[in-house]
Amino acid sequence: MMIWLRNVMLAVMAAVAWAAPVTADSSIQLGPRPLYLLQALPEGVLKQKLQSCANGPFYRTDFSIAHRGAPLMFPEHSQQSYQAAISMGAGIAECDVTFTSDKQLVCRHAQCDLHQTTDILLRPELAAKCRQPFQAASGDSAASAECCSSDISLAEFSSLCARMDGVNERAQSVQQYLQGTPAWRTSLYNQCAKPMTHRESIQLFAAAGIKMTPELKQPEVAMPYQGNYTQQHYAQQLVNEYKAAGVAPSQVYLQSFNYQDILYWLAQEPEFGRQAVWLDGRYEQPGFDAMLPDSWRPSMQQLKQDGLNIIAPPLWLLVTEQDGAIVPSAYAKAARQAGLNIIAWSLERSRPLAEGADWYYQSLPTLANSDAAVLQLLDVLARDVGVIGVFSDWPATTTFYASCMQPPQQNVPP
Repeated sequence: MMIWLRNVMLAVMAAVAWAAPVTADSSIQLGPRPLYLLQALPEGVLKQKLQSCANGPFYRTDFSIAHRGAPLMFPEHSQQSYQAAISMGAGIAECDVTFTSDKQLVCRHAQCDLHQTTDILLRPELAAKCRQPFQAASGDSAASAECCSSDISLAEFSSLCARMDGVNERAQSVQQYLQGTPAWRTSLYNQCAKPMTHRESIQLFAAAGIKMTPELKQPEVAMPYQGNYTQQHYAQQLVNEYKAAGVAPSQVYLQSFNYQDILYWLAQEPEFGRQAVWLDGRYEQPGFDAMLPDSWRPSMQQLKQDGLNIIAPPLWLLVTEQDGAIVPSAYAKAARQAGLNIIAWSLERSRPLAEGADWYYQSLPTLANSDAAVLQLLDVLARDVGVIGVFSDWPATTTFYASCMQPPQQNVPP
């Protein structure tokens, strides 16, 4: 216990050293949501501190990571979503990366999600190319479709309109099928948002002066694709586009759930690989127990020995309930003890918490009972777990918290 406590104290001291103050950014616009969440907090030290910062100043900070842009209200991975995140002070933005039929990289959360995140089904000439055409609901069978970026060319992809994610599984028509955005999001900004290529995202983020965290998505086609495009080609192409754009490795946090991608970057592109982020999906392994480190394969120590420096689990893996409070989990302590930095995902991707804790809050079944838990969890992640950043679907909240509670981070070393 004393060793772990010493490591935490050293990490906190290091975080302060990394976080050099900068001039407040008057261009940052946070809107009403952070104050709405603040009002939901019970009276106490956290609320008093955050209330003192209600009027700023606000800073752009690497702690605030835009998850797919700002998809709580804007179509994910669209130019409009990214611009909203930039305006909210995100210091890092994410382009989930997949590829088209002509092997060009584009920003999509999954290779085969175009049917629910774009208007492809409303374009007959492109809908005809989908892996599975639209099928209406019938009896116990839900309405369905499947359209992949690999079904169409880059030019065809760029002609689409991005739209809010979600489908109506009881639909009898394409128009009904596309009316499935959850009620707690909005379709207010759903008017033909522009989908982004990976290169376009690099240009946009570089122009805004923010860092980049692309996620190499798992292909949903057989690899090697078209007989010659291997997983290694795919991973290398991602890095090559940053090199071609003149982006320094220090500005890029490569991500993947596929640990072999991480090992490839560590071996072949060590300057980029040293701050690659492994998205930890070990919770899906048979026998995984969040409380038992012996059930985690590979172990935290093995990950660090392999050269990994940053691990990124879902929110619920990092915290648990104890005596009526949110506290760091065994997972969080083990990761820090092994010398790993932590990034968490994804804040504000949940329905209103008064409706009950969802997947992201599953380790807080009694405490995540109102939207106040958003800021309470964020505070524990920052102060007690010691995360270096948090993905959010609404970066204004993480920007607000970081601007108030700690100096803005300028460089987060691996």
